[in-house]
Amino acid sequence: GDVVFPPICVSCRKLVPSEAEFRHLCRRCSDQLDYVAAPHCSTCGHPFYGVVEGERMCPHCEGLAPAFREGRTAVVLKGPARALIHELKYHSGLHVLADIEQVFRRMPQLIELARGATLVPVPLHSRKQRERGFNQSELIAHALARAADGRAVVRRMLRRTVDTVSQTRHDRRTRRANLKNAFALASGGVISPDHHYILVDDVFTTGSTLNSCAQTIRRAGGLNLDVITFGHG
Repeated sequence: GDVVFPPICVSCRKLVPSEAEFRHLCRRCSDQLDYVAAPHCSTCGHPFYGVVEGERMCPHCEGLAPAFREGRTAVVLKGPARALIHELKYHSGLHVLADIEQVFRRMPQLIELARGATLVPVPLHSRKQRERGFNQSELIAHALARAADGRAVVRRMLRRTVDTVSQTRHDRRTRRANLKNAFALASGGVISPDHHYILVDDVFTTGSTLNSCAQTIRRAGGLNLDVITFGHG
């Protein structure tokens, strides 16, 4: 166990003492996690810093016509939060899921939104999932369900029909064009109009992927639909 291999902080690579709140972030790095509190954008969840009055135009999701009701995020994706996601996605670091769950546990408003809902992970294309060995959004959805003390269920309701190239280097317009009709309901996926669905993804960047998923669920009759991501950025 930890005696032989003490955990190392994924952000600064220093040892994490056994009494630390997180297993893979040291105290100094976990103190730098930027939890999102009100006021924040109701579409993408990014915090509004300083005093906000009147109409709130959010530069992070500008031009997105959301097919979902509300978008929430736990942390701003920088520094230690980014290190957690990178460890999970690019180093198969499934051990950091306990810390991702711990972040969710510190966000009572997010947990409240998730309770009683069906959590729908954003799907990977089957080729990508075979390469990576897992879908990080699905694992994050399970972490959120655990943080909600099991009072939310995770279901694979969607499948990715188009093997889109990585979206990270594209601007908003190209992302949206790439994702047109990229998702469909999974076989046997039945949407109940009065049920609460929450799309879950690791990161909210421009919202194009999440919105494409949301449009698929709406077309199938799911109108009670929100979005939760671990990070924004």
